[in-house]
Amino acid sequence: MTTATDLLGRYAGAMVQVFGTPQLVLASGHGCWVTDVDGNRYLDLLSGIAVNALGHGHPALVQAVAKQAESAIHVSNFFTSEPAIALAERILDIAAAPSGSGVFFANSGTEATEAAIKLSRRTGRTRIVALEGSFHGRSTGALALTHKAAYREPFEPLIPEVVFVPPNDAEALRAAVDDTTAALFVEPIQGEAGVRELSTNYLRLARELTSAHGVLLVVDEIQTGIGRTGDWFAHQSSGIVPDAMTLAKGLGGGVPIGALVTFGPDVTALLTAGQHGTTFGGNPLACAAGLAVLDTIERDHLLEHVRTVGALLDDVGVPGVKGTRGRGLLRALELDGTPAAAAMAAARDAGFIVNAVTPTALRLAPPLVISADELRGFLDALPAILESARAMGEAVS
Repeated sequence: MTTATDLLGRYAGAMVQVFGTPQLVLASGHGCWVTDVDGNRYLDLLSGIAVNALGHGHPALVQAVAKQAESAIHVSNFFTSEPAIALAERILDIAAAPSGSGVFFANSGTEATEAAIKLSRRTGRTRIVALEGSFHGRSTGALALTHKAAYREPFEPLIPEVVFVPPNDAEALRAAVDDTTAALFVEPIQGEAGVRELSTNYLRLARELTSAHGVLLVVDEIQTGIGRTGDWFAHQSSGIVPDAMTLAKGLGGGVPIGALVTFGPDVTALLTAGQHGTTFGGNPLACAAGLAVLDTIERDHLLEHVRTVGALLDDVGVPGVKGTRGRGLLRALELDGTPAAAAMAAARDAGFIVNAVTPTALRLAPPLVISADELRGFLDALPAILESARAMGEAVS
């Protein structure tokens, strides 16, 4: 029998080591549970970093992908297919996009960001405002909008004229957005910064300022979109309408897909024939998967489910957790004195997959189909997990 040790040895000899040593070698998944090659079973509270919206092996997604694979997987960008057209129409519908809006399909979130950057260049301006704590991707264009120095500095110089301002700081935003600005990029909830939410007033101010100065407001819904917060898109609760929106992660339920959504004919017309493209974007297989995800969320009333089950995380009331942040099923547990990395390891030993998103916080982004009982099972185990994590730290020190 091949073990995780065997496979990790092969991994080290065959893979570029940008991820370090993987924590687990997973073999299969069903619902909200995954099993590794050694037979250990875990409750997946990260869902591939907010990707597996329907969990693992969901029949609707499996059937849609299998059916599409029998007819056409790829057709290139010289042609199109009914799944691509239907998915674009469906996205525009749930986004309440006005007539003349459009969708460009890519393969990932970072590619959606790249498309948005090129869209902003078509305004004739080049200056971009982003937020401190932001994460928009790792390709060199998207990286220029990503704030974390450890990600950026090894690859500088990046594209110039990107200005970072503190999130939820109205005066800093007023000072930064002016008639020279091409675009303002915001995440309604900054996932990589520790699940930190922009206030409704701040998002409304962002819309007001960008409209006044002819600036594109680009909302990054790559992690927060597709029902993750209990709305189709996190910005919708603030009542704003952006000029553009980037999507990926949960849209394909695990099949790679990204999208740039443009709102209104003036913005849509900025990119014309030949100015952008992709080989695999909009392929029928990924779009069929996206349709299955959206259909299932709607049919099974998962937006309401996310709000109901997510409420269990509003206040976990566990010793060692001094607060929670986020909305729906995108949450951070801020720990009181326990290193998040140790808590993540202890949780894994106890059969739970979580993410140490900052040194002091655990991120939870479980499948949208997680049950209340499954989530309560984690919360019931959390005190022992934190106690074990503290014991680990004491043993090391």
